[in-house]
Amino acid sequence: MAAVEANGTLQANTKTTTEPVRPLANFPPSVWGDRFLSFSLDNKELEGYAKAMEEPKEELRRLIVDSTMDSNKKLSLIYSVHRLGLTYLFLQEIEAQLEKLFKEFNLQDYDEVDLYTTSINFQVFRHLGHKLPCDVFNKFKDSTSGKFKEYITNDVKGMLGLYESAQLRVRGESILDEASAFTETKLKSVVNTLEGKLEEQVMQSLRRPFHQGMPMVEARLYFSNYTEECATHASLLKLAKLHFSYLELQQKEELRIVSQWWKDMEFQTSVPYIRDRVPEIYLWILGLYFEPRYSLARIIATKITLFLVVLDDTYDAYATIEEIRLLTDAINRWDISAMEQIPEYIRPFYKILLEEYAELEKQLAKEGREKSVIASKQAFQDIANGYLEEAEWTNSGYVATFPEYMKNGLITSAYNVISKSALVGMGEMVSEHALAWYESHPKTLQASELISRLQDDVMTYQFERERGQSATGVDSYIKTYGVSEKEAIDELNKMIENAWKDINEGCLKPREVSMDVLAPILNLARMIDVVYRYDDGFTFPGKTMKEYTTLLFVGSSPM
Repeated sequence: MAAVEANGTLQANTKTTTEPVRPLANFPPSVWGDRFLSFSLDNKELEGYAKAMEEPKEELRRLIVDSTMDSNKKLSLIYSVHRLGLTYLFLQEIEAQLEKLFKEFNLQDYDEVDLYTTSINFQVFRHLGHKLPCDVFNKFKDSTSGKFKEYITNDVKGMLGLYESAQLRVRGESILDEASAFTETKLKSVVNTLEGKLEEQVMQSLRRPFHQGMPMVEARLYFSNYTEECATHASLLKLAKLHFSYLELQQKEELRIVSQWWKDMEFQTSVPYIRDRVPEIYLWILGLYFEPRYSLARIIATKITLFLVVLDDTYDAYATIEEIRLLTDAINRWDISAMEQIPEYIRPFYKILLEEYAELEKQLAKEGREKSVIASKQAFQDIANGYLEEAEWTNSGYVATFPEYMKNGLITSAYNVISKSALVGMGEMVSEHALAWYESHPKTLQASELISRLQDDVMTYQFERERGQSATGVDSYIKTYGVSEKEAIDELNKMIENAWKDINEGCLKPREVSMDVLAPILNLARMIDVVYRYDDGFTFPGKTMKEYTTLLFVGSSPM
């Protein structure tokens, strides 16, 4: 094939004199370098933790099923188990206990129950799929004024519980809408007067409610900030410590594997303009599922998401429009022969992309599970087409209407690629039915996707604007509806809030698919909140992402 002109100046087979003007973003370098490559897993140590967990696990199992325990104490124990990330170890026992207690639920039984206990019970049921009615909070409102009773403002622990409960609301639960606003305002006004653990608990919740946090990090924060609750049962405390140590060893080894793979692929040399974010991407995927059984799934999903970073930054911060068109065409063809038509600098990436997917397909075909790989590949092609559309808009200076923007933006949010790639290594958890449900694009999935798109936009639009990117949701909303920047952001935040309510609804029983399949969808929305609530924590990972990576992989687990 003759030399293909990619942009009039850069040809495939000849050395050129003029390098095209590129939209370089000059992303900050990795804050970690090679530090996670040196980890060495001691399998005996890992086995030692697994063995040591057996005894406290059995003791805790007996407590969970103890029929003589008071129901409020039982729910409080299950709450701590859940907050510590241990639910999966006792899923059947916990489900059976909650089924029984939920069937016995009677609103009158809550007449004498304090706000804190009511809140804990409410959260346990909601977190684990039971729609306990929000009417349990009615008694804390004044029937005359319709406002929350003044005395609860003196009960900081109770208000904190109510604030956390309100994050689990679904559409139409106005009492919880009011509770969220009321408790947030009150807690902010008293936080500086508190001290000790209570101050830490309130600050932690105000910074990010548990329901919107990364499960692994939230478990560690609960362990350090709720020492009293964790120490109610010796077996709970012991199991939590051993469990953290076990997970830390396993996860450091996974991080080493993907870091070594990234280094071996030499992306830092072939595409040096991209964001070098291996630990951050692994952390992101760890946020979707932390259970030991998903080790392979995390490694696969991390690799695919790193491919996505290369693609995103090539389209967004390096390639010319002509190069983007050629690369998109090659990704749609998905054939090694297409390599001749793309610029030289991106060829190593294209080759590795095809090889890795081919290997995955071969591996999963042995188990009859190649459909999930095909779905991931299709999502990858879709996002390339979406990135091309954005690039065409930027190139022509076109600001899309908000509906136009959202249609394409839900694709370019990367949500579809990450969520489908998360399913690839999950094994039998992902049945034909689950995959078909996913492909039907249900409401829960749409809601999580919307959060993924808009939370990112609200936080990054100024940086994107400075770089001359025309396509952000904020700008499209302003243009389409003729509103101010503040009004646009307020509206987008309202849409995010409603999307959370839809996710909450989708996680309640009866569910269309198992919670195993729903968890990554819920957790992807949580990770978007973690990365983008306060800043663009992915492009500039010096704050939240660095803090979380340090907590999980650099500091020592709480032994």
